[in-house]
Amino acid sequence: MRTTQIKLAAALLCALAANDVLAQAGPAEKPAAAPAAAPAAKPAAAAPAAAPAAKPAAPKSTGFLPPAASNANVIDSVYVIVNDEVITKREVDQRVNDIVQRARATNAQLPDMDDLRRQVVESMISERAQIQMAKEMGVRVSDIELDRAIGRIAESQKLSVQDMRNQLEKEGMTFPHFREQIRNEIMTQRLVDHEVDSKLQVSEAEIDTYLAAEKAAAADRVEMDIAQILVRIPENASPEQIAARKARADEVVRQLRTGADFGKMAATYSDSPDALKGGAIGWRDPDRLPTAISTELRKLKPGQVTPVIRANFGFLILKMADVRKQATATEQAAAAPVQQTHARHIMLKVTPTLSEDEARKRLADYKAKIDSKQATMEDLARQFSQDSSASKGGDMGWLEPEDTVPEIASVLDKLQPGQVSDVVKSPFGLHIFQLIERKTQDASKDKERAVARQVLTERKRGEALEDWARQVRDRAYVEFREDK
Repeated sequence: MRTTQIKLAAALLCALAANDVLAQAGPAEKPAAAPAAAPAAKPAAAAPAAAPAAKPAAPKSTGFLPPAASNANVIDSVYVIVNDEVITKREVDQRVNDIVQRARATNAQLPDMDDLRRQVVESMISERAQIQMAKEMGVRVSDIELDRAIGRIAESQKLSVQDMRNQLEKEGMTFPHFREQIRNEIMTQRLVDHEVDSKLQVSEAEIDTYLAAEKAAAADRVEMDIAQILVRIPENASPEQIAARKARADEVVRQLRTGADFGKMAATYSDSPDALKGGAIGWRDPDRLPTAISTELRKLKPGQVTPVIRANFGFLILKMADVRKQATATEQAAAAPVQQTHARHIMLKVTPTLSEDEARKRLADYKAKIDSKQATMEDLARQFSQDSSASKGGDMGWLEPEDTVPEIASVLDKLQPGQVSDVVKSPFGLHIFQLIERKTQDASKDKERAVARQVLTERKRGEALEDWARQVRDRAYVEFREDK
C-alpha cells in the first residue's frame, strides 16, 4: 500500500527504528522502539471526564476521549499513562493494525497478537517518553524544516506533496497527524544524536585491536572461482524422471574425469543460464554457499570437480577453477587509490518565499557572471550561499566520491578545473559547483582505519542505544489502564 511506503520512507529519512516492531518478529519483553523516556512525573489526579458520543476523530499524540458516563458507546479510553500524558486505546489499535497490514503486504512473520500488542505498547511508551524528554530539553523542529522533510519524503516516493496528502487521507490518516509524526521523529533523532551519538568514542588502540583480530580471523578464509553444470529436475517429476536426470549427471562427471573440457560439457549439458559461458559463476565465498556445496568444494584443488550434488532444483557438478585468500572488509575498502576533488559551490534552498524556478534563475545568473569574469565564485558564495560553507567562499574542501550524494559526485566528476557547472538539484537544495583541482591519493591505510572506526562506532552505538533506552524507560512514570 502506498501509505505503508510513505511511512517507511519517513522512517528512513529520520534514520529511526522507533516504529519498526516487525523487526522483532517474535515475543519479546523489552521495548521494540528507539529509546525514549523523560523524568518521572506524577499522574494526573483527576479522573477522566465524560464526553458525549461523537464520530471518532483522527488519533492525536495528546489528549483523549474518555469513556462516556452514560450507556452510550465507548468512544475511546485511556490505555496507558506516561508521565503526565496518555496513550489511548484507539492509538494502540491503529498502530497494531498498521503493523499487521504491513506484515501481510510483505509476507512477514508476526508474533501472536498478545505478544505483538505488548511490543507495540512498549514501543509507544518509549516514543512518548522520548518526545517528552526532547521537549523538556528544548528540541524544536520549525515548520520550515518540517516542510522540507515532508517534501523529501514525497520526492522519494515520486509524488508531489499534494498527491502524498491525498493518498494518506484516502487511507484514513489526516495530514496534520502525519506532519506531527514526522516532527516527532525528527525531534527523536536529534535527541538521540545529543544523548547517544555525540558521546560515542573509538580510541586508536581499539582500532588497532579490531584490525589485528579481523586479519587473524581472515587468515584462513578464501574465495573460489567456480563454474557449474546444472542438470535440472522438472517440477512434479516422477521417480523415473529423477533417476534419468541423475544418470545424465553421472555421465557428465564420468566424461569430465576422463579429460572432457568443463566449458564444452557445460554448454552441452547444463540447464543453467550461464551454460554458454562455460558455466562460469565467478569468485564466491564458500562460507556463503549451502553447506552441502561448500563441504564438497573445500575438498578440491584448483581444476578438480565435485561429485554429483543433489539440490532442490536438480543435480549440480561444480569445478573449482582457482582459489585465493579473501581480503578483509577493511582491506577491500582501502584497496584502490582514491580520487579526491576540491570544489566550491553556491547553494540556495527552496522555501515558501523562494520557489525552485526563482532559485534556478538566480543561480544561472551567478554562473553567467562568473563565466564572464564579472564576479568570482568565492565572492558570490560569501554573499548568497545558504549553507555553512558560505563563510569560506563556498569551499567544500577535499571530497571523495562517497563523501557526498550521487547527484553531486557525478557532476563534480565531469568538471574541468575552473569550470562552473549548470544548476544541480540535490536533496539539500539547488547548487552550482566550480572545480578547483583534482588529485589521486593512496589513502589505503587511512581508509582502512576509517572503515574500522565506522564498524566499531556502529557496534558501540547499538549497545549504547539499548542501555539508554532501558534507563530512560525505567525513569518514566507508567500506569496501565487497559481493560483486564
